[in-house]
This record gives sequence, C-alpha cells and structure tokens, in this order.
Amino acid sequence: MDIFNTFIELLRQTGNVTKGQGDIDESSPRWLLKQEVPKVVKSINRQLREKSIKTKVGAFSVLKELVVVLPDCLADHFGSLVPGIEKALNDKSSTSNLKIEALAFTRIVMASHSPSVFHPYIQALSGPILSAIGDRYYKVTAEALRVCGELVRVLRPNFEARSIDFRPYISPIYKAILGRLANQDQDQEVKECAISCMSLVIATFGDGLQSELPSCLPILVDRMGNEITRLTAVKAFAVIANSPLRIDLSCVLDHVVSELTAFLRKANRALRQATLGTLNSLVVTYGGQIGSSSYETIIAELSTLISDIDLHMAALALELCCTIMVDRRSIKNVGLAVRHKVLPQALVLIRSALLQGQALQALQKFFASLVQSANTSFETLLDSLISTAKPSQSGSLSKQALSSIAQCVAVLCLAAGDQKCASTVEMLKGILNDDSSTNSAKQHMALLCLGEIGRRKDLSNHVQIENIVIESFQSPFEEIKSAASYALGNIAVGNLSKYLPFILDQIDNQQKKQYLLLHSLKEVIARQSVDHTGQSELQDSNIVKILALLFNHCESEEEGVRNVVAECLGKIALIEPNKLIPALKVWSVDISKVTPPCFIYFMI
Repeated sequence: MDIFNTFIELLRQTGNVTKGQGDIDESSPRWLLKQEVPKVVKSINRQLREKSIKTKVGAFSVLKELVVVLPDCLADHFGSLVPGIEKALNDKSSTSNLKIEALAFTRIVMASHSPSVFHPYIQALSGPILSAIGDRYYKVTAEALRVCGELVRVLRPNFEARSIDFRPYISPIYKAILGRLANQDQDQEVKECAISCMSLVIATFGDGLQSELPSCLPILVDRMGNEITRLTAVKAFAVIANSPLRIDLSCVLDHVVSELTAFLRKANRALRQATLGTLNSLVVTYGGQIGSSSYETIIAELSTLISDIDLHMAALALELCCTIMVDRRSIKNVGLAVRHKVLPQALVLIRSALLQGQALQALQKFFASLVQSANTSFETLLDSLISTAKPSQSGSLSKQALSSIAQCVAVLCLAAGDQKCASTVEMLKGILNDDSSTNSAKQHMALLCLGEIGRRKDLSNHVQIENIVIESFQSPFEEIKSAASYALGNIAVGNLSKYLPFILDQIDNQQKKQYLLLHSLKEVIARQSVDHTGQSELQDSNIVKILALLFNHCESEEEGVRNVVAECLGKIALIEPNKLIPALKVWSVDISKVTPPCFIYFMI
C-alpha cells in the first residue's frame, strides 16, 4: 500500500507539473509516463488477481489517478482490465469500498476515452454495473448509477449513425434505474443519481421507450414537487428537452411548465438559475405546444428578475425572453406582454453603471428580438432608448450606462433593417449639425450611437459623416470631444479602406487635433480581431504606415500625445507582434532623450 500511495503521489505531481503541456517533447514527464503505461497495467493486473482487498483497492486508485493524468492512455489496455473489474463487482467477498473504487475507475475511464474502446466489453460490464445499482449500500448504488450514465453515452454516442446494437440493453438499464427512481425510501444521493441517470436514458433511448414514458415521466414531475430532489429534477427535464430525439412530453408538459414558472418566485438562486435554463430548452423544443397564457405568465415572472442586483440572473431571464420572442414572434400577446412587463425593467437596467458582459449582450439581443416581434414599433423603441440617456434629477448617467444605451441603439437599428438604420444615422447627423452648445447631452449620445453603428456597419454611403464627426473636436465640452474621437475610430472600423487613410492624414496635418485623432486610431487598432491563422484585419501596408506614424510622434513635446502613442503600440503588439518587434528594434537604435518614457509606458 505504501508503494501504491507513493506512486499515486508521483502521478499527481506529474499532472501538476505538466498541466497545460502537450506530450510531444520526449523528455517531458507525461511522455515518459506514457511509455511506462504498458508496464503499469501489467503490474496492476497482477495485483488485481491477489486475494487482498486492500491491494485491489489500491490498484484501482492507481488506475484512477493514471487516467486523470493521462486521459485516453488505456485505450489499448482496457480489455485486460475488464476481468478485474468484473471480479471486484461480482465476487461475494468484495467489500463496499472495493466496489466503489472499481465503479469510480470505470466511470472515469469511460468519460475520458472514446466510446468505441468499450463496445467489445459492453456485454461483460453491463451486468455487474446494473447489479451494483441494486446494492444495499447507498454509496455503491449512487456510484453505480453514475457509471450507468456513462454507459448510456457509450452505447449511443451518435444519434445519426449506430456503431453498436444498443437495443438489447435498453430495457435492462431502464428497469434497473426505474426501480431506484420509484423508491422513495432511500438516501438523497441515490435519489438524485437515479433522476439524473433516468433523464439520460430517456434523452438517449427515448425512441425505444415510447410505451414506458407515460408511466416514467410523471415520477420525474413528482420529484419536482419534493424540495430535496427539486433542483435535480429541473435539470433532468433540461437534459430531456435538449435531446435531438424530441421526446414526446405531451402527457406532462403543461404541468412541468406550470411548476417551473412557480419556481421563478423561489428564493433559492440555484433553483431559479436551473429553471431559466430548462424553460429555455422547453421553449426551443416544444414552443408550439405551450399555450399563450403560459407564455404571458412566464414573461410576467421574468420581469421581476431583470435588475442589476443579480446580473447573471438578469442575463438568463433576458435570454429566455429572447427565445420566447423569436420562437413565438407571430403571437401578438407575447409581444404585448414583453413590451408592458419586461421592457420597462430593461430600460431601468440599461441605466445601471454595473451593466456589462453577458447581461449587456443579453440586453442587446433583447432589443434586436423585440423589434422583430409582433405589435412592436421600431420608432417607439428607439425613442425609449434615447430618452433613457437623458439626465435625471439624480444627475447624469455614468459613462458605462451611456455606452450600454449606444450599443443597444446600434443593435436595434441593424435588426430593424437597412432603411431604418439609414434614417437613424441621418437623424443623428442632424443632431450633430445643430449648435453644440444647446444640448451637449444629446450631442454626446448621438456621437456614441454613430460610433457603435459605424463599428457594425459601413457608413460610407452617408456623405461627409467623418467631417461632421470631426467638427465636434471643436466642442467646449471634454466629453463631446472624447465621444467624437471614439465615434470617428469606430466608423473607420466599418470601412478601413476609406476612413483609415483619412485619420492618418489628419494626424499628420492637424497638430491641434493630434491627441484626439490618435485616440481614434487607438480605437481602430483595439477593434481589430485576429483570425485562426494569427492574421489581423489590418493589411500589412496599413500596419507599416501606422507604425511609421506612431514612431514619428513618439518624440512629441506633449506628454499626452506620447502616452497615446505608447498605448497604440501596446495594442499593435497584441495583434501584430511579428511586425512590431522588428520595427521596434530598428527604431530603438536611434532612440532620443525624449523617447524613453514613451517606450517604458508602452512596455507596461
């Protein structure tokens, strides 16, 4: 046992040291360990034939750790281990501890290897595993149910092609799990494992269990009513709903939807989170079978979850709302319910300084979906969003809130179509052509919206839009100048070939506007993505021009300009390091006294 424990510790340390590394290097610990796998398996098989229970337990523990460190390492050796697993599960002298270790190893190895590895041994393994489900000790039963879940995936890994005839195994597996599922008088762990395993069986073999579903599904619904098993049962229906087999839930669907809707009012956060996911899956798969009144009730409950108190929950609620609108967009009542219940909450949420990430993306998707649903006006939604940006009695909105509103306006316009988008851009241009001193907040919002729309859509059809934006550089308000710089950079992203040369030319010829124009250039660079080949959207010729311009302005007398140049260089380093580093070496040879601070700032 001491040797086993020592070897297990060695395996763990090997895994820790080489985490994230490949095994290509022939001197790496993982590669060296992989060469020893045949010897390890041979030695373990010898130990599994020993009479000592402790020795067998230790042997399975070693195998578990080996698979954790080297997934797929037993693909060529699993067959030799099957007799040891069978004996551990079937032998009357086997202790519960040995059975648990044997089952745990079987589960881990099935989860980490290709299903085809196990197909020759299904007949030998299925019997002992199903027998273990009926074991008197609850920990053995729970582990056996978890292994059974992996066995189900192994039997039918692909719904399009049949790699093994799984039909003879469906009934024995179903009956073994049903016996545990229907039994109320057992440990909570067993109940939860039985629910999860049965959901996998239904989702995987439902097309072969059609006659059994009317008696099985009500049991799962009943488990939703029990506070102890409620969460697991909710997740189980998500698994079933996500099945490509489109399992017939007509006998329980109304009851399930009603129960889930009620759960949205519960204080249990994990339950509400799981409920939102399950409802989403049900709407996607069975949307046409859910009544209009049920949708209205769901939407009413969703509105209470949309706030910045819990942004993750708000995001899930908005995503479900989008699913309902997209799936049921032709139903007028759905659009009306969303407008009256959810939209007011969404307009409150968008003003939050905390809004970002998944919640902000969900909110954008919400407005894009809402404008396409029945009985909804684009103009009304646009007015609502722009009105939200107006300063309230409590003061002006945060920078983050204004950015969120502008992003939602842009997404709304694009979802409404080219005509609506074009008219909105012209309206925003009209705001900028007004005297900037009359309403700075309105000008600020117009610039942010133009930037967000321009980033997503080419605005070159709108004549002189770049000159209209750059006029705002003369504004007496700093926030207007900053927004104009942001807008110009993002408009350039929508059509680099037209607007990038304009920005570079302006930087060289408009010294008073250099600082703001460099910020526009920084926005252009920051918005560039890198594809799977490591290439950015900026052409090589553009990179050369940008680098020449930036190096030329590194020696500017203005510290602000030097700092922005450094930020631009830092962002180029992220997308085009192979082009920047050689240019940097050439430039650094002739470095001046003014330049080192800029260079250091860029390196940071």
